[in-house]
Amino acid sequence: MDRIARTIATEINARPEQVGAAVKLLDEGATVPFVARYRKEVTGGLDDTQLRTLSDRLTYLRELEARRATILSSIKDQDKLTDELAKSIAQADTKAQLEDIYLPYKPKRRTKAMIARENGLEPLADAILANRSTDPEGLAQGYIGEPVPTTKDALNGARDIITERLTENAALLGELRNFMQREALLTSKVIEGKQQEGAKFSDYFDHSELWAKTPSHRALAMLRASKEGIVTLDITPEPEAGAARAEAMVAAHLQTRSDAPGDKWLRKVAGWTWRVKLSLSMMVELMADLRSRAQDEAIHVFSRNLKDLLFSAPAGARATLGLDPGIRTGVKAAVVDATGKVVATETLYPFQPKNDLRGSQAAILRLISAHKIDLIAIGNGTASRETEKIVADTLKLLPKGVKAPTKVVVSEAGASVYSASELAAREFPDLDVSLRGAVSIARRLQDPLAELVKIEPKSIGVGQYQHDVDQHRLSQSLASVIEDVVNAVGVDLNTASAPLLSHVSGLGPGLAEAIVMHRDLNGAFQSRKELLRVARLGPRAYEQCAGFLRIRDGVEPLDASSVHPEAYKIAKRVVSACGRDIRQIMGHDGALKGLRVEQFVDEDFGLPTVQDIFSELEKPGRDPRPSFVTASFTDGVEEITDLKPGMVLEGTVTNVAAFGAFVDVGVHQDGLVHVSQLADRFVKDPHEVVKTGQVVKVTVVEVEVQRKRIALTMRKDGGASARQEQDGKGSDKRPYRPKGKQVQYAKSRENAHHSALGDALKSALKKQ
Repeated sequence: MDRIARTIATEINARPEQVGAAVKLLDEGATVPFVARYRKEVTGGLDDTQLRTLSDRLTYLRELEARRATILSSIKDQDKLTDELAKSIAQADTKAQLEDIYLPYKPKRRTKAMIARENGLEPLADAILANRSTDPEGLAQGYIGEPVPTTKDALNGARDIITERLTENAALLGELRNFMQREALLTSKVIEGKQQEGAKFSDYFDHSELWAKTPSHRALAMLRASKEGIVTLDITPEPEAGAARAEAMVAAHLQTRSDAPGDKWLRKVAGWTWRVKLSLSMMVELMADLRSRAQDEAIHVFSRNLKDLLFSAPAGARATLGLDPGIRTGVKAAVVDATGKVVATETLYPFQPKNDLRGSQAAILRLISAHKIDLIAIGNGTASRETEKIVADTLKLLPKGVKAPTKVVVSEAGASVYSASELAAREFPDLDVSLRGAVSIARRLQDPLAELVKIEPKSIGVGQYQHDVDQHRLSQSLASVIEDVVNAVGVDLNTASAPLLSHVSGLGPGLAEAIVMHRDLNGAFQSRKELLRVARLGPRAYEQCAGFLRIRDGVEPLDASSVHPEAYKIAKRVVSACGRDIRQIMGHDGALKGLRVEQFVDEDFGLPTVQDIFSELEKPGRDPRPSFVTASFTDGVEEITDLKPGMVLEGTVTNVAAFGAFVDVGVHQDGLVHVSQLADRFVKDPHEVVKTGQVVKVTVVEVEVQRKRIALTMRKDGGASARQEQDGKGSDKRPYRPKGKQVQYAKSRENAHHSALGDALKSALKKQ
């Protein structure tokens, strides 16, 4: 454990003691949000990001240590463990290094080298290595017999033995791995006759780039093209000079320094070993590394986008009309009150074939009046802009003096998935599937976090090649993001749904359902302590969850804050020192002025906890999410054909990728702001500038209607520099025009959401 603690401490910039303390808490069942928020003194203030990294690395390093022990035991059982070998095993700090060392001792199926040894050819191999001046052909003459009929057979057997030694040489494998990681090229070639079928992958029909610098989105695109049988993939050093260098590295381990017959023959063996054995194994290994690296980046991008989306500003507890646009099947309408309860539903038919525009407008006006609607949420799918225009025209018909509701276009990604889910069926058993989507759209405007947690994260549409990555790892990462956001925001115990409660620290689906059932049977919780009356919710779960659950207007004012019940005594000491009622203190700036944090520190609670208590008393239960703002789409700009270069528009960031950001400007096709156009400075990571859900101003640079491509810029010059670069004038700047391989993702988002990357690697290797 000391070794693991030291390794992780170095990686997360902490002390080994901090890591050890955190590991102990996590092993005891504490969650990352709980440890980050309520055990700062124990861990020395490790934050949730450090703790997530710690948790991930802890799993890997424990697996590494378990494998190290297994390998040591295996070699010891073979009576082949030397002090030097044990030292090498102890010093290996990756699984790959361990496996390299273990390779010569690993039980294996019968190989050509084994057969050669059985035929008595190992002394020939040793003789060739020892007597470089002697012609190997002459040496081989002495080994011809019944199992080895010719000198060629004898030399081939000797070659197989030497080749096996080379392929099991840990030092050589390490050198070749480092060389390939630095200089190998990833190449893709179209399979003859597949040009038309794979047109969307045309950028990879004859493509080559450094393996080390291949970005995630391009790697995943090429692996998908390979899986679909459009291209073949290979990872090799530069064909001539690179391959020669690799062969020379192999030959160096045979110490072939002269032109003696033995050295000449051994150089041929080295070349054969590289071409037939090592180049293939290196390609397989680097292909797996490429996949893993690309997946890590894709999962990281998805996780960051999901976190930004879940942290989107809530419109708040306001009566909302949700509209799920549709043409032939009608516009589904659902009204939810300030608490999110469905109070009315209706289907409108303003479009073909019914064209009941007046009836639809009358229905909207009736719903606004009857339910005092504050907000109108309009899904951004098919007929969204047409529906928005109808709503805008309808609001003009409101009587003078009546405040018009605010209309907002909302992403409906995942709404249809939720509508057909078992959860939606339980929540709305008597509501038609088509109307459930309108409810979801309305609620996600009121509180994006509370509604989006009900939807499978992979259906929300903020990923990059999300179906091509390891689904288990992706699910784990996204679950961690949701857990962190839910607990950072806090949850109202008396209004939260079971899906939202299930992400609270220490709960889970079972206890969340039990809490809701208890609430339904016994009414609203009056204090956090009442949680202990919930079936199966014991002291341990209570400790983990209590601080993240809020009770408004309960019997204990502190229950509305993030102060943990275990620290109420400290909070009450602070209040007592003020000489005022707690309700007069909570939420009032300056109420604690004159008090020193240090005077309330005791043996149980240190400075970090007391500082948090002070902050909570001043601003209890504060929401870390930003204030609610909306994007206003430009009137008359409803289709991609309405866009013209130079137009300045407002839009919402829908997705952020490594090469830029996608922005919805209200024309049913997201535009791409390339990374070079996000700011008037160099931007390495788009997340430095934009976040999913952010409202931004963009200028249209270029529109390709047929290919459905929209190029946007956020530079202050309104795209002038981008146009100059396209015309070849801005040669001193990074080129703006996104490469086809990047725009391909922009062109068709749905093309980026199918297939499995694990199968892609197998497919790629079969073609080699």
